[in-house]
Amino acid sequence: MTPTQSRTGWGLIGASTIARQWMVEAIRAQAGHEVVAVASSNAERARSFATELGIERSCDSVAALLADPGVQAVYISTTNELHREQVLAAAQAGKHVLCEKPLALTVDDALAMVGACRRARVVMATNHHLRNAASHRRIRELVQSGAIGKPLFARVFHAVHLPPHLQGWRLDKPQAGGGVILDIAVHDADTLRFILGAEPVEAVALPHFGSLSRHGLEDGVMAVLRFDNGVLAQIHDAFTVKHAGTGLEVHGTEGSIVARDVMTQRPVGTVVLRNSDGEQPVPLEHENLYVRGVAAFCAAMQGKGAAAATAEDGVRSLAAALAIADACRTGTAARISDPFA
Repeated sequence: MTPTQSRTGWGLIGASTIARQWMVEAIRAQAGHEVVAVASSNAERARSFATELGIERSCDSVAALLADPGVQAVYISTTNELHREQVLAAAQAGKHVLCEKPLALTVDDALAMVGACRRARVVMATNHHLRNAASHRRIRELVQSGAIGKPLFARVFHAVHLPPHLQGWRLDKPQAGGGVILDIAVHDADTLRFILGAEPVEAVALPHFGSLSRHGLEDGVMAVLRFDNGVLAQIHDAFTVKHAGTGLEVHGTEGSIVARDVMTQRPVGTVVLRNSDGEQPVPLEHENLYVRGVAAFCAAMQGKGAAAATAEDGVRSLAAALAIADACRTGTAARISDPFA
């Protein structure tokens, strides 16, 4: 189904916090795009969400939303175990798909989703919002231009406090793909892939089971990814750390990039370049990460370029996160094969 020039209707599959706080506004910021329907398995939740945000229609099933001829694109933000079937149904209905990360709970499921959208000739993308941050785009430019020489090491610290209103299934439903690895480490893997222009090939990791750990789900992890360009990247993620702040560093033969407060949904943070000339602040033009990401997706629907994070990006970053989880379970290094080989 091709979006019309006059109006492209979006359907929300999932009346989620991220949809409420970020995505409805991001879609409405695009000329000619509007959220026309929202679906939830809880009919009252869907009605309340639609009323609160001024959305025309609410649905109590995905099937009802996908049958709506006014919907040309869907944004999926349900719990992780539901993504596969919902994406397959959307592809069959001819709807373009922007899906939250992680795409699925297994690489095979994610590949099936990508294949279905390819066959249906609809655009599928992954909502890895951090790629759209001014900080990360500028860091990528610096690394790729040789500003720090050959990159050798990277470090991501993304240990935060998961607020009570977001805990729920992330801690209580192992079958939904909860835990910090699929919630946060998958973002870190994608961010590193984006900045380094390289693919992770091996993971080692140790999980942490702290004050928010339940049902065997980790609430913290430390991992190291080895990339195919030789870079070693350390990752620290947690749901239990209140005051650490977040950041990202890339260290090379001729300099270092140090970024602070950049692993966040908000358009904030600073980047500094350090080399033999001293320390230089890097100018940033911050903008809403989700507005930028949705704009790229909308352009892709019109055949104008690629989404910020494609479906293929989602598969590769999922494979890295699952390797981290495997390394935690086995206590040994986990190889990361090319999912598309």
